[in-house]
Amino acid sequence: MREREELKQAKEQSELLLSRIHELEEENNQLNKEKNEVITKCQVEQENVQASEQRCTQLEKARRELERQLSGLSERLEEEEACSATLVLHRDRLEAECGSLRRDLDDLESALTTAERDKQLSDGEVKKLTEQLLQRDEAVQKLQREKEHLVELSQQAIEDLQMEEDKVNLLTKEKTKLQLQAEDLEFQLERLQRGEPEKARRKLDADSRSTKDSLGEVEKMRSGLEDLIKRKDLEISSASTKLEAEEALNMDLQRRSKELQARIEELEEELEAERAMRAKVEKQRADLTRELDELTDRLEEAGGVTASQMEANKKREAELQRLRRELDESSLQSEALAASLRKRHGEAVAELSEQCEALQRTRAKLEKDKQNLRMEVDDLAASVDSLQKAKMSSDGQVKKLEEQLSEANKRGDELQRTLSELSVAKNRLSADNVDVSRQVEEAESRASQLTRCKSLLQSQLEELKKQLDEEVKSKQAVGGSLSSARQECEVLREQLEEEQESKQEMQRLVSKLNGELTHWRTKHEADAIQHADELEETKKKLAARLQEAEEVVEATQAKCSSLEKTKQRLQGEVEELCMDLEKASSCGQALDKKQRVLEKQLGDWKQKCEELVAEVEGCQKESRQHAAELFKVKTAHEECLEQLEAVRRENKAFQVDCTEEIADLTDQLSDGGKSVHELQKSKKKIEMEKEELQASLEELEAALEAEETKVLRLQLELSQAKGDLERRLQEKEEEAEAARKSHQRALESLQASLDVEVKGRTEALKLRKKLEADINELEVQLDLLTKSNAELNKNSKKMQQQIKELQAQLEEEVRSHEEQREEQAALERRCALLVSEGEETRAALESADRARKVLETELQEANEKHSDLSGQFQSALTGRRKLEVDLQALQQEHEELQTEMRGCADKVKKAGCELARVGEELRLEQEHTLHLERVKKSLEGQLKDMSGRLDEAEQMALKGGKKIIQKLEGKVKELELELDSEQKRHAETVKTLRKNERRLKELLFQSEEDQKNQQRMQELVERLQNKMKAYKRQVEEAEEQANMNLAKYRKTVHELDDAEERADIAESALTKIRTKNRGSFGKGYSSGYSTPYPGLVRSPSSVGSEGRGEKILNDDESVSSLIPAYLNSLKKLMID
Repeated sequence: MREREELKQAKEQSELLLSRIHELEEENNQLNKEKNEVITKCQVEQENVQASEQRCTQLEKARRELERQLSGLSERLEEEEACSATLVLHRDRLEAECGSLRRDLDDLESALTTAERDKQLSDGEVKKLTEQLLQRDEAVQKLQREKEHLVELSQQAIEDLQMEEDKVNLLTKEKTKLQLQAEDLEFQLERLQRGEPEKARRKLDADSRSTKDSLGEVEKMRSGLEDLIKRKDLEISSASTKLEAEEALNMDLQRRSKELQARIEELEEELEAERAMRAKVEKQRADLTRELDELTDRLEEAGGVTASQMEANKKREAELQRLRRELDESSLQSEALAASLRKRHGEAVAELSEQCEALQRTRAKLEKDKQNLRMEVDDLAASVDSLQKAKMSSDGQVKKLEEQLSEANKRGDELQRTLSELSVAKNRLSADNVDVSRQVEEAESRASQLTRCKSLLQSQLEELKKQLDEEVKSKQAVGGSLSSARQECEVLREQLEEEQESKQEMQRLVSKLNGELTHWRTKHEADAIQHADELEETKKKLAARLQEAEEVVEATQAKCSSLEKTKQRLQGEVEELCMDLEKASSCGQALDKKQRVLEKQLGDWKQKCEELVAEVEGCQKESRQHAAELFKVKTAHEECLEQLEAVRRENKAFQVDCTEEIADLTDQLSDGGKSVHELQKSKKKIEMEKEELQASLEELEAALEAEETKVLRLQLELSQAKGDLERRLQEKEEEAEAARKSHQRALESLQASLDVEVKGRTEALKLRKKLEADINELEVQLDLLTKSNAELNKNSKKMQQQIKELQAQLEEEVRSHEEQREEQAALERRCALLVSEGEETRAALESADRARKVLETELQEANEKHSDLSGQFQSALTGRRKLEVDLQALQQEHEELQTEMRGCADKVKKAGCELARVGEELRLEQEHTLHLERVKKSLEGQLKDMSGRLDEAEQMALKGGKKIIQKLEGKVKELELELDSEQKRHAETVKTLRKNERRLKELLFQSEEDQKNQQRMQELVERLQNKMKAYKRQVEEAEEQANMNLAKYRKTVHELDDAEERADIAESALTKIRTKNRGSFGKGYSSGYSTPYPGLVRSPSSVGSEGRGEKILNDDESVSSLIPAYLNSLKKLMID
């Protein structure tokens, strides 16, 4: 009995071993998957290849030794089945140790991934900083070039001014000569032109007006040149401040780069240490996986392993050399156990002969499995060789890919440089747009003034039309020059229209970038909210899964209790379980095929990723082409500016010629004044008019002084504002020193220009003194001109009228001056708004660039995660679709930006046309701006102060941008921490997935058993259906026989009916005969006839009727007696 119990226990243990074999097969599949992952990682870790090859050789030797041992152990399997209980305990320990080792491996892998991500982030930061340094260096070089260009332009302007001064000196000399000649010609003119004084006077008036116009234009050009010089000085000062600020930023960036390099070195040291730890862990992991493979091979081949072998496997995890010693000890123990088992086996041979036969059958099957496993080992060796060859080829491919990566990085650097150049050009265009907008606003204000002057000019035009007839001859010569000038103006208008279109495009760009900013902000906030919601949902899902897993564990425990009860029943189904094992092996092969299909799909996805990379490169090429087109547009813009400068120079030359003509006309005027000797009487009237003019001039000067007081008040207010700003900016004095130095330089340059202006004023005073001397001489000569007083009274009246008109014009100029002040204040406000908008757009552009870089880094991380997260294939697909949608949106935004650029260019062209029109009107209006130079100077000082404030505001914006960068870096770190936590959760979900997979396999096994039971039930049903068919056939045969009998019965009934009819006919015939006989018989025997048998002899009628009734009764009784007999026979047939 004990032996039977031991055999039952051995069978139960064998069943446990078989279930364990299934579990180990599943673990073997998982280990194979991990092995594939290790093979992919081996491409990076080339140093561990030699050690792995040596270990492979050692393991092959160990495998051969184990095969030898297995050949001996296969004979002892029947005797060592009782020792499987110890193996169960060792198995549990091994599972616990494997779980701990897997946890350690997961922790190490998570630490390695975090370290690699930190390294990648630091590399990205270093790249960004280096790119920023390169961009700043390029910007410094460009600014230096611009500075040199501006210096050259200023030198050219100074040379032009010197040339003009030389020309002015020559003109003064020529004027003196012409005055002497005029004095000589006065007497001749008096003799010749006494009869024609009025014609000469008219001509002189016309010439004087034209000369005044030309002088006004010359002065306007001079003021324009001065404005250009001041603007260039301001640009030079701003460029110097920008250079100094950028030098400071470069120093800060260098410091940061040094700190980051030190941090990178530390991270590299940590990475090396972690790589060493990872190599050690992977070595241990490889040893464990190989030992587990050997254990699974032994379990599959031998159906169970002895306690000594399990102890040897434990010791192999520490050292492979101790395995042989422990195997010797286990062999001694197994021999001792075998001796005891042989004794027991000898006693229980008679009872267990049948069981031994079953075990021999299983042994034959195991030997077959052993041979199959040997074949698989040979296949694995061949696959290892093929993997080594593939590794060599993959190393070559890795080198090629590294070269391609280096080339791609170079291309990326080039693209970033082009982007920096584009940003610099964009900034320039934005500054040009601001200037153009200011000019447009000024032109609009002047246009409003010109509309007012237009009404006055129309009244003057009627008077001028009369004089046009006399000036036609002089204008024919000027017509050719005007036609050429108009052509040049049309060219300039076209250029201005193009610039307006470019301005419109830039404005669209700015608006588009603002839209992008808002979009990215909203998207970032939505993503943050979505991440929080998703994290909470994942927490809830994990809690639900944990509850489900606990319920599953309880269910499995209940199942285990039920299975222990059913084990005794399942002893007879061992053969069927062996068949199930074969089916499970076929399922494993099918799973391997599925795995290969998945690997092919992964390769396809990799190809798709490469195609995406190619598309990205194509987009980069397109961006380069766009940059080249933009550079061409810049060159065209510069050429237009050069053409404008050439046109201005030609205008200057034309004005110089006009000044020469003006000098000639002034000489003629002086000659005409000397020739008029009869103006002595009008002298007093002219002096009165002079006094009135002086009074009006004094009033104008008083008004100008009042305006200067207002300007001083404004300056005081500005100084107060500056004081407030300086109080606020005390913490930032170190950064403001560079700006102060630049301002000092600008002030020095302004002082130099003021010195030049002072010299010009002194020269003007000298000229004024000379003119006063000439006036005194003219007053002496006016005494001689009393004779012509009567003729000139009319002229004096006309002059009085003109003086009144001039006074009205002066009053209008004062009004226009006040309006210009108000408009100037509005312009300053608009300038401040435009500057703030420009700063916001710059900040938006910088944030957009940063967001783009962040997106690029996120794309890289997504590509890296794609290889690691092959299990999350569907989520990666959704992310890829989202990225494609984002790319399409970015491309659409890029196209919209291009359209906006084109629209800006159209607007710039239109603004150019308007500017050309306004320029023509400004030439007429600049006559009224001579008295406003002082106000302009004060406004220029205010503009300088505003430019200084702008520079300070730009510095503040840069500091604010740094703070924003720090905030974004903090956000990036927080996102990295969230990523680490999500990765840990992912590892936990992977574990739960593995548990669920095991449960699925168990369910599949149960489903297969259910299918077998269903097949059996189907066979039973088929048998029953066959029996039912046979019964149906018998019933149909019986029904056929019954139908035959019924047909016979119906025939007999029909024959009976026929017989009855015949009997009825016979009876009727008999009755007729009897009646005939009675008649004849009654006549003969009517007297005293008597029968001898009264009882028997009857009348024929009675006899016939009675006989018929008896016949019918007899027939009915015979039929009724036949029917139950027929029915009984039918029942017998049915029963049969």
